[in-house]
Amino acid sequence: MPRRTRRARRARRGLTVGLLVLASIAIITLDYRGQAHGVISGAKRAAHDAFAPVQRGVDALVHPVGSFLSGAVHGGDLQAQNAKLRREIGALQRQALVSQAARDQLRTLERLDQLPWVGDIPTVTAQVIALSPSDFAATVQLDKGTTTGVAVGMPVVGGAGLVGQVIEVWSSGCTVRVITDIASSVGVRFGAGGNLALVQGSGLGRDLAVNLVAPGTALHRGEVLTTSGLQDAQYPPDIPVASVRSFSATPSATQETVTARPLADLSALQYVDVLQWQSAP
Repeated sequence: MPRRTRRARRARRGLTVGLLVLASIAIITLDYRGQAHGVISGAKRAAHDAFAPVQRGVDALVHPVGSFLSGAVHGGDLQAQNAKLRREIGALQRQALVSQAARDQLRTLERLDQLPWVGDIPTVTAQVIALSPSDFAATVQLDKGTTTGVAVGMPVVGGAGLVGQVIEVWSSGCTVRVITDIASSVGVRFGAGGNLALVQGSGLGRDLAVNLVAPGTALHRGEVLTTSGLQDAQYPPDIPVASVRSFSATPSATQETVTARPLADLSALQYVDVLQWQSAP
């Protein structure tokens, strides 16, 4: 019984569709001949109402497919636009970094032009082009040499203080021994009484050792040590070298145990000044 009912329903639907098709053909024919406009308009409305559910079903099936095909066609364009945006953002970020680096370099050069303790000593501004650090040795290479008046023994300073001394030179460059090198020693002066001491390098990244400080000498953390400028000294007077970091003594000690930290940022050197000054032979 259910099978017969389903077959009957299908037959009725087929008959309905057939009648609608025949009606559409008749309406088109009459409309073409210009007859019965009112009847035709009503029939058209009835036909639209009858076919509307079918059309909506077809649209529902076709629309997702169309959207998928549209996305497939335009997906390459979206990827290209995203890639372009990423490149533009990267370029802006690089430009910002370059601008910041340029500002940092300008500040460094301005500080080198205004060093109060250089006085009338002629200077040669040079760029650090290579670092040669090890556990105990510490040197840097500069891009200025004999052609610009640089010679062995000349002091090298940064914006905050002493960097080291030229130990090798050629026409277009030189090598500087940094004050943290274990072979470096700098005579310094500190305190109101002009106490003398010797700052010795202890190796890259290590505090400087301050030797020859008598027991009981007044010290305080952060106290600045400057070049002594004694006769025949390797450096002119009053160049800041380091600040006191710690000090201690034992009852039987012959000197205070003092450590200091370089004032110049030796790990981030960009530009330095070579002082055209040499101690008396």
